[in-house]
Amino acid sequence: MAVEIINPWSGRVEYRYDYMGPEAIERRLAAAQAGARAWQATPLEERVRRVQAFAEGLRRERERLGATMTAEMGKLAREAQAEIEKSARAFEHYAAHGPALLADVPVASEARRSLVRFAPIGCVLAVMPWNFPVWQVVRFLAPALVAGNTCLLKHATTVPRCADLLEEIGRAAGLPEGVFGVVHIDNAQTAQVIADPRIRAVTLTGSERAGRAVAANAGQHLKKCVLELGGSDPFLVLEDADLARAVEVAVASRFGNAGQTCIAAKRFIPVGRMAGPFLEALEAAVRALAPGDPLDPQTTLAPMARADLRDGLHDQVLRSVAGGARVLAGGAPVPGHACAYPATVLQVPDVDNVAFREELFGPVAAVLPARDEEDAVRIANASSFGLGATVFGADRARAEALGRRLEVGSVFVNSLVRSDVRLPFGGTKQSGFGRELAAWGMHEFMNIQTVWVE
Repeated sequence: MAVEIINPWSGRVEYRYDYMGPEAIERRLAAAQAGARAWQATPLEERVRRVQAFAEGLRRERERLGATMTAEMGKLAREAQAEIEKSARAFEHYAAHGPALLADVPVASEARRSLVRFAPIGCVLAVMPWNFPVWQVVRFLAPALVAGNTCLLKHATTVPRCADLLEEIGRAAGLPEGVFGVVHIDNAQTAQVIADPRIRAVTLTGSERAGRAVAANAGQHLKKCVLELGGSDPFLVLEDADLARAVEVAVASRFGNAGQTCIAAKRFIPVGRMAGPFLEALEAAVRALAPGDPLDPQTTLAPMARADLRDGLHDQVLRSVAGGARVLAGGAPVPGHACAYPATVLQVPDVDNVAFREELFGPVAAVLPARDEEDAVRIANASSFGLGATVFGADRARAEALGRRLEVGSVFVNSLVRSDVRLPFGGTKQSGFGRELAAWGMHEFMNIQTVWVE
């Protein structure tokens, strides 16, 4: 089946490609199995050197890779460059700290010697999304490579050239055959690859629907999986918050990457007397955003990645309005551009409104004022998602205490939620399970082995 890649801004067909056939998939699986044995036997120092070289390759190819990201999914050029730099730093982090994270851990016991060691498990299949075509891959790839695992990437169908470029950079970094490969496959083929005994574990970043399918398949075949799924992060603005700073961060968090971010703030909850000023300031800041060509440095709001995503988002806006939401800004598709959607602010009546109940994966902010801090916590936790949350308040200890009551995987006080290679990242409830990044992410795909010497 041929897949068309359409430039989100120009609407032009960039190119077409076909999914792999059974023979090509088998070659990749066989290479990954053979590569796993060789890579595990490669000294850690050499694995670290190859990972460091990958970081250098990302920077060397940053212009070509960034342009490809923009052409395939519409990311602002400066956002693409920032993503590549962040990814290079992640490789460098694991090159520097990976050996310590993999060191044996002595444990006192009745034995002459007892310890815990971390051994690679083999080939990990990564099913990755289009919204951060480099960073989403690197945050699993960097620790896996240092640990001695091999990696097979099934990237989103809309960013195949990004996947191929990453594989090319890996080869140039000296990764042996089979250590990191790409498969261009559809959903049915992905299910078959997950079932293959040569795949030892699966990591997925994507929708709830995709997560359920992957988890069921992995569970049927007794394979470990890590799922980072959707999010609808609450953004609490307490009465003592710095309003100007809160609005600045709110706009950056909600409308960066055209709002197509799992950990973006999506549900804004100003408390008490902060409600009116926050709504007024947010509306003004949103109206000042400049949509346009993602290659233009003056553009501050990128188009969405695909026309069907834009249409789906607009349907959510219409259903929200039908349920009582009030449009304060935006709310209608941009004429003449199939993938563009304006920065939109909705004031919703309650937590059951579509804009609060569903994930809005695009440039739409939903606002529901809270009576007081207790009400804000209730509103924030009234969601099936639990990825991240932000709390803004001048009294940092009070804001942190409030944040600790939120049912999420990450709480950020006076800052937007973001992933950081030094800290574990992941969610709870319908936002998935398992962790990426830091030591926790590296150890997810290790055989944590007990050694007892009598």
